[in-house]
Amino acid sequence: MNSREQTVYGMSEEDIREQYMAIGKMTGLEMVVAGVLSDCQEMLAHMPKDMAPIGRDRVRKQLNIAKFILFEMMDQRETA
Repeated sequence: MNSREQTVYGMSEEDIREQYMAIGKMTGLEMVVAGVLSDCQEMLAHMPKDMAPIGRDRVRKQLNIAKFILFEMMDQRETA
């Protein structure tokens, strides 16, 4: 994992493909993205209004993971 991946996602792009997108083969990537977004909603719902920077950063990274998966889906459609 490079520093950009750590800053943006908190994990490598390869890990996203293995840990998130592999599930999409069973459920569909749309459901994976919906799940990540639901997780973000739950994180926000259970954080205090003055949420610590670590909490905000965790939500930000999860949203970036959802966007990464969406961009991968777009790339797959373009090459199909």
